[in-house]
Amino acid sequence: MPFTAAEENYIKTIFQLQLNEGMVSTNSVATALETSAASVTDMLKKLKLKKLLVYEKYKGFKLNNEGKKTALGIIRKHRLWETFLVNTLHFKWDEVHEVAEQLEHIQSNQLIDHLANFLGNPQFDPHGDPIPDSAGKMPVLSQINLTKFPLHVLGEICSVGSQSSDMLSLLSHKHIEIGSKITVVQYFAFDESIDVKINNKLLVNISAKLAQHLYVKKLNYAS
Repeated sequence: MPFTAAEENYIKTIFQLQLNEGMVSTNSVATALETSAASVTDMLKKLKLKKLLVYEKYKGFKLNNEGKKTALGIIRKHRLWETFLVNTLHFKWDEVHEVAEQLEHIQSNQLIDHLANFLGNPQFDPHGDPIPDSAGKMPVLSQINLTKFPLHVLGEICSVGSQSSDMLSLLSHKHIEIGSKITVVQYFAFDESIDVKINNKLLVNISAKLAQHLYVKKLNYAS
């Protein structure tokens, strides 16, 4: 079933909200999309007619199985396009989100399958986010937020919790990227900042705000 770009944006947003909230409210969608509650209500009627939503009285709504399948397909396209833009066209990782937002609305599944094959069927995008496969299954990665990562244990940056271009630009300035080796050297109680060693060489101070967005996996060999 074809969807408009606006419908796909709502479907993806509802999916992302229900991962954290379970049942989703009209106001939370309006806030996320920076639109009015009335506009959200109008769109929800359209999505309900297309049998993508489940309502629970006094609780809110969420995507049903068909809605989730549709959302995962949109996310798959978005993350594959981001991977293509970075790996093949050499965009910077802080430049690709808005471009991928436009490309994700291309309807051809055949094109997306060819794109995935061309890229070697990657499991993660340039920001470390998992890419759903054609069946909607996503790889699971064991990761820990940097704020909770133990001292003097070697880890690897595996994902970032935001695609803000300002944040990604800051990470690039600090020579931090997906795959960077990281060791927590010291936590500071006063401002909750963290001193880390990057790739066993560069000592960098990470603010508490930035650390909240960084996810790390433990490596099995000592730093």
